[in-house]
Amino acid sequence: MKEIMAIVRMKKTGATKKALVATGVAGFTAVKVIGRGKLVTDTDELEKCREKLLALGLDEVSDAGDTETLVTSFLDGSRFFPRRLFTILAHDEDVPRIIEAITTANRTDYGIGDGTIFVLPVADAVRVRTGEAGEAAIW
Repeated sequence: MKEIMAIVRMKKTGATKKALVATGVAGFTAVKVIGRGKLVTDTDELEKCREKLLALGLDEVSDAGDTETLVTSFLDGSRFFPRRLFTILAHDEDVPRIIEAITTANRTDYGIGDGTIFVLPVADAVRVRTGEAGEAAIW
């Protein structure tokens, strides 16, 4: 038995849910979290991201200074960002299929911030309603 923890962009919550359901996952939990990922250190990549983000954030309503501050704090690591944490219990043989579904649903062309997936061993599980334990309790 394994626990899969997937941290994804908030805007990818629906796509992740659909991918898990289509994959046949029996159940999962999703909660709002905030956090930081690995910082990008390639200055060329950072400048490309900065330009993309500034272009996305500038409009007739937004303040250019506020947008600049948000983009800078995103790229320099001084700001936490809202994310969604999905937790799934799965049989060992189902893990690769579930990871592929999550990865496909969350990969973007942004080059950063697509999320992280962790796979951990689970010692036991118990279904409260029926008392089933172990593998029988998760699907």
